[in-house]
Amino acid sequence: MIRKLTVLLWVLTLLLSGLPGLSVHAANSPLAKIPGNSNPLMDHKLGADPFALVYKGRVYVYMSSDEYVYNSDGTVKENDFSPLNKIQVISSADMVNWTDHGAIPVAGYNNANNGSGIAKWASLSWAPSAAYKTINGKDKFFLYFANGASGIGVLTADSPIGPWTDPLGKALVTQSTPGMSGVTWLFDPAVLVDDDGTGYLYSGGGIPNTSDPASVANPKTARVLKLGADMTSVAGSAVTIDAPYMFEDSGIHKYNGKYYYSYCINFSGTHPPDYPAGEIGYMVSSSPMGPFTYKGHFLKNPYTFFGVGGNNHHAVFNFNNQWYVVYHAQTVSKAQLGEGKGYRSPHINKLVHNADGTIQEVQGNMAGVPQTANLNPYTRVEAETIGWQAGIATEKSQAAGGPVANLNVTNIHNGDWIAVGSADFGTGGAKTVKANVASTVGGKIEVRLDSAAGPLVGTLNVSPTGGAQVWKEIETGVSGAAGVHKVFFVFTGSGTGSLFNMDYWQFTPNTSGTKVEAETMTLGGTYAGKVNSPFSGVVLYANQDSAAYTQYFANSTHSISVRGASSSSATARVDLLIGGTAVGSFYFTGTAPTVQTLSGISHATGNQEVKLVLTTDNGTWDAYVDYIEFQ
Repeated sequence: MIRKLTVLLWVLTLLLSGLPGLSVHAANSPLAKIPGNSNPLMDHKLGADPFALVYKGRVYVYMSSDEYVYNSDGTVKENDFSPLNKIQVISSADMVNWTDHGAIPVAGYNNANNGSGIAKWASLSWAPSAAYKTINGKDKFFLYFANGASGIGVLTADSPIGPWTDPLGKALVTQSTPGMSGVTWLFDPAVLVDDDGTGYLYSGGGIPNTSDPASVANPKTARVLKLGADMTSVAGSAVTIDAPYMFEDSGIHKYNGKYYYSYCINFSGTHPPDYPAGEIGYMVSSSPMGPFTYKGHFLKNPYTFFGVGGNNHHAVFNFNNQWYVVYHAQTVSKAQLGEGKGYRSPHINKLVHNADGTIQEVQGNMAGVPQTANLNPYTRVEAETIGWQAGIATEKSQAAGGPVANLNVTNIHNGDWIAVGSADFGTGGAKTVKANVASTVGGKIEVRLDSAAGPLVGTLNVSPTGGAQVWKEIETGVSGAAGVHKVFFVFTGSGTGSLFNMDYWQFTPNTSGTKVEAETMTLGGTYAGKVNSPFSGVVLYANQDSAAYTQYFANSTHSISVRGASSSSATARVDLLIGGTAVGSFYFTGTAPTVQTLSGISHATGNQEVKLVLTTDNGTWDAYVDYIEFQ
């Protein structure tokens, strides 16, 4: 957990709070991830050596557990990597709002992780990688990690967030594994499950002799292993990857039938221009076991982008048909300490393959990538799902009903806040919002749109619940929350101490119905034109025109009404499609407007295209539509 700012800044804040004209409820400032930016992925804690796993519409990022290490006088010392005995996990469905799943207590040797360590033989857990595979009809998950530089272990689970177990009770790969002799640093695993279900593990690093130019240029310390069908055993002998100027950080991805092995180029000696020190180079092969041919480099050292360098660690992945690279940089520690001191945080930027298979140089930045999907505010959202924040932390929670290893937001003080990006309230908007809270002090949660000082749409009053883990659900009315907005939960209260904890939040939609005028429905395949008679609406021609728009549905069943008319005495049939699926038809006879209603119509939830199509006109030239209404 990242601590609050120094005592000096705390005292300064107290002094300023007493000055005339300064609101005691002024929202605090974010640390490193600024609203609108997507990098770093989180700034309420640290995380290094990231690896991405995509599973069922979510990206899971697994990281080494960087934490600040302190001198005896309370100052932060240079990172000595001593806390790296856990693995941090976050996940996102949209690349902006990341759910904190906490830390997996991996290492268990010598009472590591206070005796809760899973791998009792391991004292450290560095640079994780993860994969899943369907075995006996069930998806199984595999988490590979380095026990320092001495070997690779594996944990297994039935979900990407655990709970995890150690199936072997020992390391999977050591120096005695066939083919691993000569590896200086046996760490930094990367895993690939190929299209045929075969698993491959890549690892290694180091320079056998840094004073020997030949050893620097061709360390020959990278390896690839074929895994057994169970993903927890090794099949055959490791194969050497002759990665020029290899340092560390194995990476692997498959694109267009080719296998891309990538790694961090070393810092030793003098390099030719095509092997720049501290950057990510890559090699390509037609086989997952190689041989690989060096092609170039695609990610510069973090210093180039952020003014603070250190080692370079990455993973390439595909999400929703877009390629990305996740990497670390010392941006959070620099923002908090004024310098990085070796403490790292995860970032993501887009990655592009050229037509010839080469990779373009990635442009690292704080802007990151745009949100790929809107967030649904009408389902339970964990409070630890955070786009941006100011001042908070997360901790293990005793609240019921959450995910595996549920967390809650804590360390909440006056002016702190959390926020999510692009929540879609739909055209009907929200009616209420509720939150699960625990408190010994109490305070308020101001619900604001688009910024911490944006429009106030509701206020939740938090009363003491009897303890910091004694949970109570509270609710309040909401006014003015419609459409797509960032949502800020701004915490206010008296005093300088912690106010309360927050477990989750959820809005409920207005249920009085949604009415949409047909003349505003202009999404794709537009209608023939607008009309003023027999009402203000649109005209549809048979089998060629449609009136369509996007509607957010929190519920899957509605009564749906359409007001319309035929252009003659004959009957016009207008079909209704939701999300591309025909759900019913409306029949309008004669030129006098009528309202036709379909009751109990089932359809998909979330953002859906709603389309009205004149499928057949039964001899008429056209049909007229006034509006559509959902109840």
